[in-house]
Amino acid sequence: MFKRLQDWTLHWINTPYATPALFAVAFAEASFFPIPPDVLLIVMALAVPSKAFRYAIVCSVGSVLGGCFGYFIGYELFELVGRPIITFYDLWKEFDYVSKRFHENAFAAIAIAGFTPIPYKLFTIAAGVCKIQFTTLVVASILSRSARFLAEGALIYFFGERVKVFIEKYFNILSIVFVVMLILGYVLLKVLSGH
Repeated sequence: MFKRLQDWTLHWINTPYATPALFAVAFAEASFFPIPPDVLLIVMALAVPSKAFRYAIVCSVGSVLGGCFGYFIGYELFELVGRPIITFYDLWKEFDYVSKRFHENAFAAIAIAGFTPIPYKLFTIAAGVCKIQFTTLVVASILSRSARFLAEGALIYFFGERVKVFIEKYFNILSIVFVVMLILGYVLLKVLSGH
């Protein structure tokens, strides 16, 4: 099923609706859809490298707005919609883990979420369930999702086809490196601000 969905997602590249499809996939993935928008973003950016940043911005906006929808699902429709989504993807252990992280530091948890292998929809739905501040979700999502997609867009814009294999092969490692940098930056800010 996952392969069929991936093929369906990628088929949009050969249509005039590729950009709206990228927005839609990014929106849906942040709330319920299983295919990461990176798949479509990378292929579209490789096809037209001069538009890599534009596609990355479309992807970022779609993902942030989709995250807001995921938050709404968790906040208002958890029993009706959220619970079946988490059950379908068998993410209850991850849901419990994320919920605990929210109680420790919701902003850091969401900011880091943009780069973890844990599906982003889990974080957005859990954020609604845990009733974290909506502005926290939005700001952290803008930072993390934009950083992720703009980094992919930049790599393709500057290095083109050569970077495709590199991204596919080392995406998880690159994500971990970025998360470590993000945590170190957060700790540094806390130290400098005296908190």
